[in-house]
Amino acid sequence: MPVHQETREVPYTARQMFDLVADIERYPDFIPWCQALRVRDDKRVEGVGEITADMVVRYKLFLEQFRSLVFVDPRSLHVSADYLQGPIKKLHNRWKFQDLPAGGSTIDFYIDFEFRNRLLQRIAEEVFDRAFVKMSDAFINRAHAIYPAPDQ
Repeated sequence: MPVHQETREVPYTARQMFDLVADIERYPDFIPWCQALRVRDDKRVEGVGEITADMVVRYKLFLEQFRSLVFVDPRSLHVSADYLQGPIKKLHNRWKFQDLPAGGSTIDFYIDFEFRNRLLQRIAEEVFDRAFVKMSDAFINRAHAIYPAPDQ
């Protein structure tokens, strides 16, 4: 059962990074392996609330779809996702963002997941660290692409 927690500092504000992570409909544009994403239900009120979404993930020969319940709260700068349906036995992740006094922000990311299929689980465990870094970097690279360069 891979579990990973990481805190990274970035030169962007906590709100900028929250907005990027909360914009789940754009994930296929920049997240590796995310082939498609469809919002099934959006219960946000003034930006706060739950989104039910289906994501199609392709990795080498594997093509899987799973449904998650994503909770976003721009007031606390918090995003979390929990697994609802698909090939995964469990999935929970959370993002927390906090501005730094000198500028930029910290991103606290946590993920815990387990596949039902033992073969998929073994593959996931073998590539987990590299895959996590690649996904984490995808969000930071997206920030570089869409936000103006922060003052240094």
